[in-house]
Amino acid sequence: MEISRRRLLGTAGVTTAALGLFGAGLSGGAAWAAPRYADDPYRLGVAAGDPTADGFVLWTRLAPDPLALDSRGGMPERKVSVAWQVATDEHFRHVVRSGRAWAVPELAHSVHAEVTGLRPDREYFYRFRTGGAISPVGRARTAPDPRGHGRLAATSFAFASCQCWYEGFYTAYRHMAAEDLDFVVHLGDYLYENGVGATAGVRGMTLDASFQRETYTLAEYRNRYALTKLDTDLQAAHAAFAWILTWDDHEIENNWAGDVAQIDGDGFPDADTAAFKARKASAMQAYYEHLPLRLPQKPQGDRARMYRRLGFGSLLDLHVLDSRSHRDDQVGGDGTKPGFDAERRDPSRTMLGAEQERWLLDGAGRSRATWNVLANQTLVAQVDQNPDPEILSSGLDMWDGYTAARDRLLTGFHERGVNNPVVLTGDIHRSVVADLKLDFDDPASPVVATEFAGTSLTSGKDGAAMDTVGRNWLTEGVNPHLKWHNAQRGYTRIRLTHRELRADYRVVPYVTSPGAPVETAGSFLVEAGRAGALQL
Repeated sequence: MEISRRRLLGTAGVTTAALGLFGAGLSGGAAWAAPRYADDPYRLGVAAGDPTADGFVLWTRLAPDPLALDSRGGMPERKVSVAWQVATDEHFRHVVRSGRAWAVPELAHSVHAEVTGLRPDREYFYRFRTGGAISPVGRARTAPDPRGHGRLAATSFAFASCQCWYEGFYTAYRHMAAEDLDFVVHLGDYLYENGVGATAGVRGMTLDASFQRETYTLAEYRNRYALTKLDTDLQAAHAAFAWILTWDDHEIENNWAGDVAQIDGDGFPDADTAAFKARKASAMQAYYEHLPLRLPQKPQGDRARMYRRLGFGSLLDLHVLDSRSHRDDQVGGDGTKPGFDAERRDPSRTMLGAEQERWLLDGAGRSRATWNVLANQTLVAQVDQNPDPEILSSGLDMWDGYTAARDRLLTGFHERGVNNPVVLTGDIHRSVVADLKLDFDDPASPVVATEFAGTSLTSGKDGAAMDTVGRNWLTEGVNPHLKWHNAQRGYTRIRLTHRELRADYRVVPYVTSPGAPVETAGSFLVEAGRAGALQL
């Protein structure tokens, strides 16, 4: 498998038509009714997502001019036929599935081909063709048989979040692409809505003025995704593994909650409800257009069903959450008003919404998998951010601002006897390992679950192993359930067996220039049947 991956990464970002490798099983003629391209139409790469036991969804977007200001990517205002192939080998000598899809201008000529009929727990390779142009080759693995046939001994994946394009280089993704993984989980902030700056931050590029301002329109969101996805390290990680994605806030706007926009510095929302819903609709459409998502995740206006469950045999049930679309607004005017403590404890407040909360607890309670893992956005663990015992400082955008909802979550896991719940979290631009307790203020309270919060990929620029925030959080007696902290950049690698889960925090020393090495900053173990993390 390592040889295949090295070959795969070597061709990432290269139009494989130029390599002269293809032809078998690709018919010509009317089926290929498509324009001839002046430039490579696959400049944004290829991707696969949401693997099941018999397939996955394949993605690409035709964009020979990805940053065209009209956001059409240099494509004509008509639909284009795109063929796809799936093979058991990277040279496509053994094609096992093929088909065609329409790339339509209404969806920025993106393609979402849902492939079925494959064998479980197998590695496959895929590619696209249109108008004589052939895409780079991608790789994806199907999930194990959900009936438990051929009991899966182990699986490995990585999770990441918060990849601010103008604050750092995506070197960590190049390292991730070289890992021996089965899939990748992305926990949100794939995109940042802010202007990129006069020189694109650390990237040192001059871009059109439309990139200098905050994104509001569909065209602006489309072009910001195109800018992000031009990065070849990101393309390599997408081409190496199937991804499972959910959004957080910056894909639309910082700290949005349901239909409520962020409060700006003047204390007023930046848009009325109707205007914000229009902005959400544009952002959600652009998100779908640029990522390997299935049809049930396609937005309907300003609504989308992002929460979903993926099974990996008898080993793992992955519960993918959306903690933005259905939550109540943050209390205390996003922290701009005093007296918020009683409000954040209001039992009627919700982080997930009643329907998603019920779906999660009932589904996890019924799960027979050894591990129940949550792909979650904001920190679940209670954190007093001020070491002064007389001052309570809570993160109101995190689950600390929704304490009754957190109580329902952890109590629900405990009462239902959910098998080995583990929470994966992004958002906070730092790595934290925490025991999740029924009562965080009672040292004798049982540990219900384990939380692995992962740092940002680049957001926040260069980090450090320890900073002031980390020292405050780990002050003795303040947050005794927090086991570890690190504020470097990178991703987290997870390996699961029926006996244990291992988490390795993979970090890079810098992101403001390219080429950083990677190392493991900390490793932790959770034993099946015993909640809580042990540092190795």
